[in-house]
Amino acid sequence: MDKYQEQPHLLDHHLEWMMNSLLDIVRDNGSPPPLAHLAFKFLYIITKVRGYKLFLPLFPHEVGDLQPVLDMLVDQNPKDSETWETRYMLLLWLSMICLIPFDLARFDGNIISEEGHARMPTMDRILKIAKCYLVVSDKARDAAAVLVSKFIVRPDVRQKRMADFLDWTLSMLSKSSFQTMEGTVVMNGMLQALAQLFKHGKREDCLPYAATVLECLDNCKLSQSNQMVLRKLGMKLVQRLGLTFVKPKVAKWRYQRGCRSLAANLQAQGSVVQNQIITVPANEADDEEEYDIPAEIENVVEQLLVGLKDKDTIVRWSAAKGIGRISGRLPKELADDVIGSLLDCFSFQETDNAWHGGCLALAELGRRGLLLPSRISDVVPVILKALTYDEKRGACSVGSNVRDAACYVCWAFARAYDPAELIPFINQISSALVIAAIFDRDVNCRRAASVSCYIPVYGTFPHGIEILTAADYFAVGNRVNCYLTISVYVAGFPEYTQPMIDHLVNMKINHWDSVIRELSTKALHNLTPRAPEYMANVVLPRLLPLSVGTDLHTRHGAILACAEITHALCKLAEENNRYKCKIILTINFPFMSGGWQWLINDSLRSLSLVSSAARQHIKLVTQYVSELQNTEEMIRCGFSRALGALPRFLLKGRLQQVLEGLKKVTLISPADVSFAESRRDALIAIAKVCQTVGVKGDGSEEEYVCKDNITQIYATLFTAVTDYTTDSRGDVGGWVREAAMTSLMEVTLLLVQNEAELINANICKQIMCWLAQQSAEKIDKFRAHAGSVFLTLLHFDHPPVPHIPHREELERIFPRSEKETLNWNAASEAFPRITQLLGLPTYQYYVLLGLSVSVGGLTETTVRKYSAQSLFDYMKKIQNDSSAMESFCETLLKVFEDNLRNDRVSVPLLTMLDQMLANGCFDIFTMQENHPFSVKLFTLCKEEIKRSKDIRKLRSSIGVFCGLIQFQGDMREKVLFQLFLLLCHPFPVIRKTTASQVYEMLITYSDVVDPAIMDEVMTILIKKKKKLMPLKAVRNNAVLLAIYCF
Repeated sequence: MDKYQEQPHLLDHHLEWMMNSLLDIVRDNGSPPPLAHLAFKFLYIITKVRGYKLFLPLFPHEVGDLQPVLDMLVDQNPKDSETWETRYMLLLWLSMICLIPFDLARFDGNIISEEGHARMPTMDRILKIAKCYLVVSDKARDAAAVLVSKFIVRPDVRQKRMADFLDWTLSMLSKSSFQTMEGTVVMNGMLQALAQLFKHGKREDCLPYAATVLECLDNCKLSQSNQMVLRKLGMKLVQRLGLTFVKPKVAKWRYQRGCRSLAANLQAQGSVVQNQIITVPANEADDEEEYDIPAEIENVVEQLLVGLKDKDTIVRWSAAKGIGRISGRLPKELADDVIGSLLDCFSFQETDNAWHGGCLALAELGRRGLLLPSRISDVVPVILKALTYDEKRGACSVGSNVRDAACYVCWAFARAYDPAELIPFINQISSALVIAAIFDRDVNCRRAASVSCYIPVYGTFPHGIEILTAADYFAVGNRVNCYLTISVYVAGFPEYTQPMIDHLVNMKINHWDSVIRELSTKALHNLTPRAPEYMANVVLPRLLPLSVGTDLHTRHGAILACAEITHALCKLAEENNRYKCKIILTINFPFMSGGWQWLINDSLRSLSLVSSAARQHIKLVTQYVSELQNTEEMIRCGFSRALGALPRFLLKGRLQQVLEGLKKVTLISPADVSFAESRRDALIAIAKVCQTVGVKGDGSEEEYVCKDNITQIYATLFTAVTDYTTDSRGDVGGWVREAAMTSLMEVTLLLVQNEAELINANICKQIMCWLAQQSAEKIDKFRAHAGSVFLTLLHFDHPPVPHIPHREELERIFPRSEKETLNWNAASEAFPRITQLLGLPTYQYYVLLGLSVSVGGLTETTVRKYSAQSLFDYMKKIQNDSSAMESFCETLLKVFEDNLRNDRVSVPLLTMLDQMLANGCFDIFTMQENHPFSVKLFTLCKEEIKRSKDIRKLRSSIGVFCGLIQFQGDMREKVLFQLFLLLCHPFPVIRKTTASQVYEMLITYSDVVDPAIMDEVMTILIKKKKKLMPLKAVRNNAVLLAIYCF
């Protein structure tokens, strides 16, 4: 049934037969209780989807149904948590049966039972059931409140039991406290019952009790409760009491729009549609029956106005509906006083909750015609402010609900008022709605504004049809599309151009969200051709002071906006040479006076305002380079990026100084080991500087990338590829490696396209090998980036990159046709390809180094699974090729030796070796006694764990030692001796792991120990596996094992 939740009316034609089918099961006396409960459960599901109000009239409500339903309810256990659906549906059914038009006394007959005891009357039985279920904590409580509202208002029950029932509910309310769970449950049931009762009861029946109920409700002080539901029910009851105090009549003074015809709108000539307005003659209004408004109404309205400021939306919504309902029954003067009090909610001293509640109340008043046209001039400015309401709170902001409610107010006004009433305000409202539909940060507000624009389009909304075609409900769902595309189209209509630009400058370039600031400045760039004079004469002079302000958000947005607008004006100047002089006067003058340079410097520092007088005579490049060694990382980042963005004329003659300064930033020292972001930005800047100055092989190293400095540039980038720094954020060195790979690609392609002879074979080999290593590592993001760069260099054709080792084999492994389709992020696709590089001698060392980290990873991931499988598949292919195996093992030992005590590599390498030995990858060497591979591997393992306290490393080495037992010769004795030492290790977990693996090793390689003593050995190992023995006993057992084995 859940698929009908959004359109439950589709079930209406099927509800009756579904209900009858399920009730037939319930009525059948032969149905077992679980089956009957299942039927009620299905009924509840249908009720939940369609709503009980529509479902209720379909229940059979004949006289004969009363007694069976009562009996079934009596048989229920209110505390049974498994059958609450049954109780809920029975109570709803009983509430419908209570409407039968017969006095309930007729059903009692002779109330004296056969045993001589008086039976409880039917009326009291129903009331007892209702009271019982009003204090339960499950859904049956809601149904009991519905039952009360239908039952108490019966004429016979009202006369005999209404006063007593109200006394009971008020007594329960007074005795309960919302500070306890039990009290909350009781108060919930009582408030629901009272709210339903005052909703369905006749006014003349409820009026005598209304003042008493209101007094009791005031004493409960529900506004202080943390329970949202209690506050909502309290607000609902307050408004029902208020409606009871005033007579139920429609206010004759309300605004009535009259005839609203779509055909008439379409046939209308001109921009304003003159609809028929229904007015009330003055004498008729004077003849209106006058009566005294009870004093309690003031209390009710005050509570509702306070409810508009509640922290929960459903409470504010209930209060807003109450304001609308009660105002419709008040005299014109009192209703106007309510509106005046309501407008007080829209003060900037109030919270966003008050603004939201006030908007909801205004929409309700407008929708009901209770906000007269004379008040529109007071309300429209408030709504315009609400449409842009956004208040900073910590790292985010609040106000999206206020803007959404303001759109609802506009929608309500457009439906309620004649277009002629809105003519003085239509330009303001339409501009505000269009701006909200395009530039609001939240998609729900953009869509609400777009939908609100639909109502007033005919005749009054300027260019409404064209705008709504471009900015419909679905188009405004994409924020980037709104800012950069739809805004340009809408700004083509002169009514909206200037308001849109002003909104971006006043509200969006200083927004707390950097994404909004950046989008806003790009939108200003796109809007500049629509109003170039306004941008140059008004907007730029307004932005320049903001760009040197103390607020970083405003400064950031203003600087970006100045740059984007200047860029757009420059493009226009190139087309018609119209604004070039103005741009020079506006932008270059501050630069020449030093102010603009100070702005750049200070923004790069991200610090408060400082005087620039002391720096006026310092060379720009020298100053920027000196800041690269600042102790604050963000300052290094800012000046690194600035150096990368400098034009060529500033770098000319100082290139070597810049490269040296950036190189120092990329080096890791103990003081700045965690400055990964500054190292990343410096590497990006090196590539940008190289692209800016250009390439000239025999040129000066101070002006060009040339043969004298190319080695230094590549050395810096190669060093960065080995950055594996980690901190609390994780592998932050990955940012550096990613930037280094990108810079390697950009610098290499720059050289290839200009002077390829500067790239020698050794440089190209290092580039491709480092990229191959990164392509074999475990982090998907960096592996994918390395693979992409690798294939870009391999398949570059304009002209080809020279000296790539094994180019033909690489092009066979990575065909050009798969350059774009190969998914490096997927381990299942990447590793089968990258392991093929193990067969190429140049790449074997680096690929094996990368695979070690992937195959020996800490957790069982898809990367570890596919990398290991690909490696084992390669090993199977070369098993019968002794030279390939010798070469592979030699490289493997070289990797181990070069990374001895480097835990990032050595620990996963031990894990990989354990897996390779277990999978028989070195079986070809096991039959040869004292094979050099096994001897060297044993020595390296022994050296790696020497004096180590790393649990993971020690446990990985145990597996390697156990795998080495398969090699023949003196190796076995050395391995067994090392294992016996580990059996005596001070760490219990190492002793236990060693015993377990030695046990498995002896089972696998049964020829290691004489079968005659195998049982004794196994017994000792099992004891060590099962319990932690004292270290002295462990060593005694180890000695005993050694005696057995040797």
